[in-house]
Amino acid sequence: MKDKLFSWLDKSAFLAVELETELTKLPAVSPESGGEGELEKCLFLEDWLRKHGIMQLERYDAPDARAKGQVRPNLIATVNSDSGENGARLWIMSHTDVVPPGEEKLWNSDPWTVIRKNDPPGDRVIGRGVEDNQQGLVSSVLAALAFVEQGLKPARTIKLLFSADEEVGSAYGIDWLVKNHAGLFKKDDMVLVPDGGDEKGEYIEVAEKNILWMRFVTRGKQAHGSMPDLGANAFLAGSDLALRLHYGLSQKFNERDPMFDPDYSTFQPTKKEANVPNINTIPGEDVFCMDMRILPRYSPEMILAEVDKIKSEVEMKHRVTIEYTLPQLMKSKPTEAGAAIVRMLTKAIPLVYGVKPRPVGIGGGTMAAYLRNIGIDCAVWTKTDETLHQPNEYALLENIIGDAKVMALLAIDS
Repeated sequence: MKDKLFSWLDKSAFLAVELETELTKLPAVSPESGGEGELEKCLFLEDWLRKHGIMQLERYDAPDARAKGQVRPNLIATVNSDSGENGARLWIMSHTDVVPPGEEKLWNSDPWTVIRKNDPPGDRVIGRGVEDNQQGLVSSVLAALAFVEQGLKPARTIKLLFSADEEVGSAYGIDWLVKNHAGLFKKDDMVLVPDGGDEKGEYIEVAEKNILWMRFVTRGKQAHGSMPDLGANAFLAGSDLALRLHYGLSQKFNERDPMFDPDYSTFQPTKKEANVPNINTIPGEDVFCMDMRILPRYSPEMILAEVDKIKSEVEMKHRVTIEYTLPQLMKSKPTEAGAAIVRMLTKAIPLVYGVKPRPVGIGGGTMAAYLRNIGIDCAVWTKTDETLHQPNEYALLENIIGDAKVMALLAIDS
């Protein structure tokens, strides 16, 4: 069976390019990032899968009044084993949403029109989303089609999830599915999330840092720029807070773990919102955000207790009040290195890529965390050049095909 599957996949590059091209034409950007969501992309994918013989499709639409059609669609495609839903199941979970292009002047081509090039680093497709996460999506589709096209039955029922909303927190995607349709998942399911990896395909991600996003609003008193004593500079206080949090938290929570890269907790000021429109006014309100990726040994509650302490010191010093909200707080349990999905990947990856894989932890958040937190083993893996979110994002065709072969091996290993 392996030889038949690999032979078909070796001839499937044209399908990979076709699917990448058509998906990229449909920008699935979240409303938070100025887009309309994933509906058009999902409808296209649903139709494309049916035309290519994958007929068992189910939609689970999370309501969202901001999005086109007022929904955020989550699509599941199934290719059954002889045992069907009662037997062993392999989930491969990718996401349909993408980030905006960013500065379009940095692109060498239209971000929403796929360009195929064959020069160093290799035969590849270029466009927004082709790697994140369409490489994993297309690989999973090809792996499933390899069975369908040749009339073969996998040893494990293949469940492909095409999830919404991963890029801004999964509230309408996997998080919504877990909370509202938990019966979809079983404790003995094996889950692969092809949304992170390395250039050699060696890293099997089994653990993620805890994620804490914070938005701080500092309120002082507006005044003329020449008379600062009559006001309370919210920008100055916010800047002081950002620096104290960055350096203070980094110093207090300073342990290292070689499983992760970077091997320490990070506390980074990121987004800065506009305050006053003119130079000669002391701002009375200021807003900034922080992205914190915390080693699992530190709980978010420990971090928040220290944040509250530092915040109080800044409020007293600058005569301001500071409030914060948590756009995202995500704890993630690890997958054991000896879990079945990890063992099977460790066996399959060398057969395709000739490398020795090893378990690692990452700072980025993936859909795996939501399944791990309800006791389902997940691994995050793909062979990727990691051009995600960059201008001129690309996916190598050899990676798309190679990853599909690894996925097919997981489905025939009983």
